[in-house]
Amino acid sequence: MDRRCQPVRSEVPRLSPAPVEAKWAIPGMVVLVLISLRADLTQASPPSLQRQEELRNLLYQDCGSCHGMRLTGGLGPALTPEALRHSSRARLVAAVRNGRDGTPMPPWRELLSDGDIDWLIDSLIGRGERQ
Repeated sequence: MDRRCQPVRSEVPRLSPAPVEAKWAIPGMVVLVLISLRADLTQASPPSLQRQEELRNLLYQDCGSCHGMRLTGGLGPALTPEALRHSSRARLVAAVRNGRDGTPMPPWRELLSDGDIDWLIDSLIGRGERQ
């Protein structure tokens, strides 16, 4: 019998996946899906012109309800470029994103993308278009 035509059998160890407890499989997948959805929301791309108009309205209506309709102060501090000049951009972004403990300032991270927050902060400190 000619051995050249017979398949070669070698012992290759089979690798089996690490055991995963069933109770963690579905919650783990849910977390991964939520993280991927959040990644889409947090990509800091500039908002469209329509979204900028919505953000401008949010700024003067929602933010203005605490910070004054002209953003010169009220329940919350003034949000004018002059009033914000000593605050770092990172601190302002964190305040909008996470709110401020011990104050009525709520977190906006669930409603605004990073791009929205960047646009709002740029508008407040005078780097963005303000109307």
